[in-house]
Amino acid sequence: MSHLSGKVQTVLGLMDPDQLGRTMTHEHLTMNFEYCFVPPAPGHEDNSSAPFQLKNMHWLQQHAYSHRENLLLYQELEAVREELVCFKKAGGGTIVENTTTGITRDLPTLRQLAKDTGVNIIAGAGYYVDDTHSDETRKMTVEELTDVIVTEVSHGADGTDIRCGVIGEIGTSWPIAESEKKVLRATAHAQTQLGCPVIIHPGRNPAAPGEIVQILQEAGGDISKTVMSHLDRTIFDHDELLEFGKLGSYLEYDLFGTEMLDYPFNLGIDMPNDSQRVQTLAFLIKEGYEDRIVIAHDIHTKNRLTKYGGHGYSHILNNIVPKMLSRGISQKQVDKILIDNPKQWLTFK
Repeated sequence: MSHLSGKVQTVLGLMDPDQLGRTMTHEHLTMNFEYCFVPPAPGHEDNSSAPFQLKNMHWLQQHAYSHRENLLLYQELEAVREELVCFKKAGGGTIVENTTTGITRDLPTLRQLAKDTGVNIIAGAGYYVDDTHSDETRKMTVEELTDVIVTEVSHGADGTDIRCGVIGEIGTSWPIAESEKKVLRATAHAQTQLGCPVIIHPGRNPAAPGEIVQILQEAGGDISKTVMSHLDRTIFDHDELLEFGKLGSYLEYDLFGTEMLDYPFNLGIDMPNDSQRVQTLAFLIKEGYEDRIVIAHDIHTKNRLTKYGGHGYSHILNNIVPKMLSRGISQKQVDKILIDNPKQWLTFK
């Protein structure tokens, strides 16, 4: 794929990596997360369908997955467009849009948002978790899955000529399902052909990221061009984190702005707050990983938008960067995390 070498591929076409600017490496701009609906606790059923009103927003923040309409981000095109304009004004340059097959990828909308706002948008190829795989997907061979992913990057996806610029987020559960293992192997094979970046959604267990890396490596994947997402809800022990860091992937902390008491997909997890996330970044930098860190918000529900009192896509630029600087992280290190590391990852080999 020599014509891609040294370039980044956005929904508007190829561009020079130096033009990316400050980059959020894991966001969603339009998607459907209905499959993740969590029935509300007894006595809270009315909250599940209550209108978006100020008096309900704290409940929504704490129980974001128990309100059906909250999971339909694709309904908020105008609000997202306004947010991207604010992101641009705040100094943002690029958003990697991680919606893949299974959670309603919408490439024409992404292209229109990029045209309307001037924000570079990079779309994701591939498949989400097993629970969203169709029967047809589960029956496909690794070779067939590879062909689909390669086509989505090299020719266009979903019947359009809009090309994806990253493989992922490739979704995995815990334990990793057989269909997900096939997709991981296909991801590695496609990456070998394309020289492209990969981003992974690991299952909610500290052992998941390491097992994923092993599967990718055995299939020929390039771990140095791979981002492991959601580490802020996955690996909490510092020694385990450093052991995983040695495997060579980018370490992504992408839930900035998410603070909840009970994480419904794994009640054993105590979701960190933003100050704790910054502390972990400072720890990783001290341990020599400043070249391997990327960050984002992973906005995927309505309540995270500023329209509904949420933090929005500019939260990191407006609020987290000043916090990082106040906690001993230098401006040069901030720029590495927001500009240099995403640029290195997103550039085709």
